[in-house]
Amino acid sequence: MSWPVRCPRADGRPCPGGAGAKGERRYAWALIATAGSAHRLLIRRSLSNPSELAFYLCYSPRPVPLQRLVEVAGARWTIEECFQTGKNEAALDHYQVRLYPAWYRYVTLAMLALAFLAVTRAALAAEFVQPVGTGQLIAISANEIRRLFALLTRPLIDEGHILHWSRWRRRHQARARQSHYQRQQLKDQ
Repeated sequence: MSWPVRCPRADGRPCPGGAGAKGERRYAWALIATAGSAHRLLIRRSLSNPSELAFYLCYSPRPVPLQRLVEVAGARWTIEECFQTGKNEAALDHYQVRLYPAWYRYVTLAMLALAFLAVTRAALAAEFVQPVGTGQLIAISANEIRRLFALLTRPLIDEGHILHWSRWRRRHQARARQSHYQRQQLKDQ
C-alpha cells in the first residue's frame, strides 16, 4: 500500500499519536479521500509492526489538516485511559442495578471517589519533593493514593512501613519507565 498523504512536518518524521505510558506513540499516518466530500479515511500504521493498521472514518464539513485529525484520533486513547482509570480505581463498572435512579447514585459516588483521587494526586504532585536517599520515584498515581488511603485508614498499621513500600514501588516503576524509554530510543535509531 502506498501512503498518498504524508504528515506535514519539516523533518519528514511520522506524526506522534499522543503520549503513552511508555513514551510518545509514533505512527505513520495516511489520509485518503472518500466518495463523500465531508468524509475521509485516516489510516494509522505502526512503525514497529508495519502490518498493523488501524482505520478511522473521519467526518468534517470543512477540510481539516492531517495533523488535527491525528490529534483527535490520539485523544481517543486519553478518553479510554480515563474510563479504564474509573473502572480500576473507583469501580465504575461494578454496578448491578436495574433502575436508572440506582445506577445514577452508584455512578455519582464512583465519580466522586475518582474526583477525590484526581484532586489528591494533583495536590501531592504540586508539593512533591524527591526524598533523599530513595533514588528516583515516579509521581504518585491514583492507584497508589487509593492503596495508601485504604491502608492508612485501618487501625494499628505501621505508617512508616506503608510509606517505605510505597517509595520502593514507585522507585521500581521509575526504573521500569526509564528502561522502556531507553528501549524505545534504541528501536528508533
